Amino acid sequence: MATDRRYLQRALELAQRGEGLTLPNPRVGAVLVRGGKIIGEGYHQKVGTPHAEVHAMADAKKRGHSVAGATLYVTMEPCSTHGRTPPCTDLILREKIKRVVFSATDPNPAHAGAAARLLRAAGIEVSSGLLEEKASALNRDFNWWIVHRRPWVVAKIALSLDGKIIAPPGGNRWLSSVPARNMAHELRWQSDAILIGAETARRDNPRLTIRLPGKHGKVQPWRIVVTRSGNLSKNLHLFSDRYRDRTLVFQKQSLPEILGALGELEISHLLIEGGGKILTEAFCAGLVNEVAFFIAPAIMGTLPRALEKLNVPLRLRDVRYVPVGSDILCRALL
Repeated sequence: MATDRRYLQRALELAQRGEGLTLPNPRVGAVLVRGGKIIGEGYHQKVGTPHAEVHAMADAKKRGHSVAGATLYVTMEPCSTHGRTPPCTDLILREKIKRVVFSATDPNPAHAGAAARLLRAAGIEVSSGLLEEKASALNRDFNWWIVHRRPWVVAKIALSLDGKIIAPPGGNRWLSSVPARNMAHELRWQSDAILIGAETARRDNPRLTIRLPGKHGKVQPWRIVVTRSGNLSKNLHLFSDRYRDRTLVFQKQSLPEILGALGELEISHLLIEGGGKILTEAFCAGLVNEVAFFIAPAIMGTLPRALEKLNVPLRLRDVRYVPVGSDILCRALL
């Protein structure tokens, strides 16, 4: 058990490398072991490309090892159906893997447990459930989307100690510190869509792009604008920059309707960046799964408030407070 845990932990570390790149696919890591030694490693690198198991086997062969008779450790139950790529169960059978150990069962009710049954029927030893909680937490967004068919929603906002989101005119327009703003770009990296209201689009003229030095390979997340009037200038960055084809406008539709439409577009992780009105609507509609609030050491004395009146108080769980520059980031689940 301790040995299995160690190799699965390594597979989880590998899976993390796919953060933000695999959506709407899950992050998955895989390790091949024979004789107590790792002979191959891999992780799912990008949607539409080979899965973690394929990379691990290719890595083992590149190192000069045969994979026949090896044990495969993988963070999620191997796929058993043909999607963007062939099923990994076929590969496992073809390569004569002796034992498969996976953490989390496939969250898709149509597929859950299918790989384990298929592999056992072929005489392969299968174990599951070890480090399942960690493996499931790694793919909260994918698990949510595959079951509910709408995206996992993260509500992000930067606010002052007195709960305001706009600095007084004439000074620094930024509430949060440079490290906090860089962390906000990390949140964008983790997402496949970013949503704002029309008022924020008109007032701030944001680009909603990812600017992280040294990180590459991410497709620009969809940029979603919600508007009632449709009064949006075509000169806004969202409609005139090189990513203008990655901007979608939803007019006179409710947030639940919009999230349903985004789910159909295979958008599985949505970052709502504000402003306060759209965030309040999302909270009141019960659409928010996670919060990322940056709290700045400042008192603004301005309007509007970060949020309008909620219909019920909301309690958070799994709360983490992370110092980011001079700010505090609160991340928690609803």
